[in-house]
Amino acid sequence: LCGQGHRAIGVALDVGKPETHAAAFASVAAGLGGLPQVLVNNAGIIVSKPFLEQTEEEVASVFATNLFGAFLVAQRAARAMVEAGRGSIINVASTAGLRPGGTLASYGASKAGLLHLTRVMALELAGKGVRVNALCPGNIETDMHQVFVDRGYADSLVKRIPQRRFGRADDLSGAMLLLASDAGRYMTGSIIAVDGGQLVSSL
Repeated sequence: LCGQGHRAIGVALDVGKPETHAAAFASVAAGLGGLPQVLVNNAGIIVSKPFLEQTEEEVASVFATNLFGAFLVAQRAARAMVEAGRGSIINVASTAGLRPGGTLASYGASKAGLLHLTRVMALELAGKGVRVNALCPGNIETDMHQVFVDRGYADSLVKRIPQRRFGRADDLSGAMLLLASDAGRYMTGSIIAVDGGQLVSSL
């Protein structure tokens, strides 16, 4: 999109701290000459522990970033998009929000909540020119995913993926571009998994 005359800038923002949101959006508006037409809600943290061992503080932190923070950032962006009469919001969830995974109780629950929020937002904003969709990455090679590799889970994880490899960050580009651009103009409330086939793998 940037190669087609669009602009993108980066600003510092902690979605888990609502007091930082206004300044971040002001920086975006100043840098772009207006508020963005596309929002990618991509912030996320994970706690990987058995359900019985996750502390109240850990669970609260995961939900503050993955769901509550995403809710508030999307709400702020959506208000501006509704005023403009157009926009696209992409909530980055996870395949962990679509089916359970051991040690991922708080993470999976927060991402499942984000998927439901996506559907509700899509329903409410469709008539206002704003599309809302979700992207569900599977095992993508990121710093967050490296935790499981370091624990020795790489081989067992790869065996559950029909393509027999972990995804790379650029494997998400096609789906992201589809949802962000007019190529996906008739899509809202959609949930796209980019997971090498993991969700359809046999038991």
